[in-house]
Amino acid sequence: MKNILRFLVFCLCFNAAAQEEDLSLAYYLPQDVNYNPEIPKPQEVIGYIPGEWHVTHDLLLSYMRKLANASPRISLENRGKTYEGRPLVLLTITSEENHENLEEIRKNHLALTQENASSLNTSKMPIVVNQGFSIHGNEPSGSNAALLAAYYLAAAEGAEIEDLLENTIILFDPSFNPDGLQRFAYWANSNKSEHINADPQDREYDEVWPGGRTNHYWFDMNRDWLPVQLPESQARIGTFHKWHPNILTDHHEMGSNASFFFQPGIPSRTHPLTPQLNQDLTKEIGNYHASAFDELGSLYYTEESFDDFYYGKGSTFPDINGGIGILFEQASSRGHAQETDNGILTFPYTIRNQFTAALSTLEAAKNMREKILNYQREFYKNARNSAEKGAYVFGSEKDASTAYELAKILKKHKIKLYKLKEDVKSNGKSFFKNTAYAVPKDQRQHRLVKAMFERRTEFQDSLFYDVSAWTLPLAFNLDFSEDIKTRELGEEIQELKKPTIEATKKSDYAYLLPWEDYYAPKTLNMILEKGLRAKVGMQQFSLNERSYDYGTILIPVQNQLLNSEEMHEFLQEVAQKSNVQIDAINTGLTSGINLGSNQFRALEPAKVALLVGEGITSYDAGEVWHLFDQRYDMKITKLDTRNFSRSNLSRYTDIILPNSWGNALKEKDIKKLKKWVSNGGTLIGYRNAARFFKQKDFMDLEVKKDSLVAKNISFEEKRDFRGAQGIGGTIFETKLDLSHPVNFGYTKDKLPVFRNTTIFIEADKQSYNNPIQYTKKPLLSGYVSKPRLEDIAETVPFKHSSLGKGNVILFVDNTNFRAFWFGTNKLLMNAIFFGDEM
Repeated sequence: MKNILRFLVFCLCFNAAAQEEDLSLAYYLPQDVNYNPEIPKPQEVIGYIPGEWHVTHDLLLSYMRKLANASPRISLENRGKTYEGRPLVLLTITSEENHENLEEIRKNHLALTQENASSLNTSKMPIVVNQGFSIHGNEPSGSNAALLAAYYLAAAEGAEIEDLLENTIILFDPSFNPDGLQRFAYWANSNKSEHINADPQDREYDEVWPGGRTNHYWFDMNRDWLPVQLPESQARIGTFHKWHPNILTDHHEMGSNASFFFQPGIPSRTHPLTPQLNQDLTKEIGNYHASAFDELGSLYYTEESFDDFYYGKGSTFPDINGGIGILFEQASSRGHAQETDNGILTFPYTIRNQFTAALSTLEAAKNMREKILNYQREFYKNARNSAEKGAYVFGSEKDASTAYELAKILKKHKIKLYKLKEDVKSNGKSFFKNTAYAVPKDQRQHRLVKAMFERRTEFQDSLFYDVSAWTLPLAFNLDFSEDIKTRELGEEIQELKKPTIEATKKSDYAYLLPWEDYYAPKTLNMILEKGLRAKVGMQQFSLNERSYDYGTILIPVQNQLLNSEEMHEFLQEVAQKSNVQIDAINTGLTSGINLGSNQFRALEPAKVALLVGEGITSYDAGEVWHLFDQRYDMKITKLDTRNFSRSNLSRYTDIILPNSWGNALKEKDIKKLKKWVSNGGTLIGYRNAARFFKQKDFMDLEVKKDSLVAKNISFEEKRDFRGAQGIGGTIFETKLDLSHPVNFGYTKDKLPVFRNTTIFIEADKQSYNNPIQYTKKPLLSGYVSKPRLEDIAETVPFKHSSLGKGNVILFVDNTNFRAFWFGTNKLLMNAIFFGDEM
């Protein structure tokens, strides 16, 4: 029997290899058209037929540049660079005549989204299609298909292609994720055998951590279309709002045993702000995909999975912006050929399917051109007609930086912002003209604004492919109101500028750094790294008619490494770099604790390590790395779990353990970690670190048992029933003890937190040990089942305990979610700088 199995595997592998040996462009390209011989073929630049090897980003880029130089149909622009310095290029592909009038075409197209668009004649306007490939780097069939699609559009000849290019502007992004694509191509190519082995257990099909899916900081970039925190996202969002494409395609891969998926997704999981006509048109476009795949003989499905709910995905973001987003999911070979339930799945086969979908999209766009252009015009007309009166307003008197960061997101989406004429009170909250921003509802991007600001707690479906809530003012922990009058708006903000701060005056006594501003930790880190002494105030006080809250940082002038002149010059520089106010103080006599009080506790520089590698959730680790490296300019050492036993932990004051899976650390590593904590270190764990801390005796805590019981649920309904009990991404309200060091810098006793776990920690019987606790009715926005809502009420998302001389700190929720959850970032910084004071 074993010999028979070996023979079958040999045959399968031989067939896969044989197909590659016979590979040619004819396998992919339509053969009923001629191709311009002056246009370079992919293999003439990259050195092989697409599909023989995985294209690296540098070769992909080289080919696109060659095409742009060779073809008058193509222009190429560089819109920026990734964190690793790779260009973010865009090809614009259309007829030569259209290229000569491209700016006029663009302006006319944008006019469809403006008022008075009814006078435009859509019968003579080109349709705009944005085709994007492989936003997940280890889903490479998309970018490899881009080689063929770009060649076809540059080289194909005849009336059909001329008609397509005359009536279509194609915005062509060959790699949404250059860094991830490069990382995965290296892996697949370096593990390829000459005789391709389709055994799924071969090393080729099992990437090392963190894999090529993500970008440099290990972010899933297909979740960043709305928050726009990453350079790759900023480039593509800039393109989107520059053109407002009618169709945007997003080429992905899924599990190897699947087939091919195209949208629409599950109808009941479409966001209510998306018009039904959007889904109808998506389905009509799907008929073109079906026809093309029927002719090809490839299996496919639609409307059975995925959804159109979260507007931060590439296939859904266009839906709230008057376009049509289309997700393609191809079963992945994850290498060059792999055994699957459907036989041997080869890399060339996956590329051909993606290429076919790219062409069927363009065929649909050409044939449905006028219908889709009219839909875009009607979308914005209806949005204006349905816009409510008044405006949203958001801001923070003491944390202008966070409000500014939210305003930056809105401006990237071409949303109009206004100043306030005067200070305003609304719903019991105060908004100040110098620190607040107003967003009128009656504007072109009305629906997008509503999607960003709304709090939704009722849903047609209880299952979500991604998060169910992303209310941005809550994510930023900002006061906001949705019913101020437009007459209270001042001038429109044309150019967004950072909040102004006063120049730091000179003192020979001391300086005070209020802790409320988002960038205060960045400021403190620069001060401590300079070798200056600093202390944190454990109580409130006032001085010179100004109140200073818990967590205010004191920097004495005397007995420092710098003299008073040097100190003033340095702190001026620090304040400007971080854009945070530093106050000069000339007396220690205050109302409340005096500046010489022992309620000011000395601080030490933070030396932080982050556990990464096998067993650690790369998303969570990347969010922490990005926060330190990009936001706070703080060094953080990435300790790989495979090297942990050889690491010298005495170098670090803090170690962060992100969410993990399996056994990230061996027993001897756990003993080593526990000894380090006992000697004075601070261990900070996230999410399911709760179970690890409990099982390994780092912390005594009580985790609620799952008492969920299924009643009258059939076997067929089991999966949906269990799925509905998950918390995939919901916003809950907590109450804060503002005197506790973990909450220093927060000015309100309520804090919205983001949760995507079902780990519920019982509150401590001593109230002072519950500085962050869910309220009795905590749901603010998003979906949660009734049993889970009952489970979470009055539990705690934070725990602290001592272990020997050290500290163990637990955050059950992700305080750093996807780089846009600004409102809870400071909780981690407080744990880092003030852990010893807890």
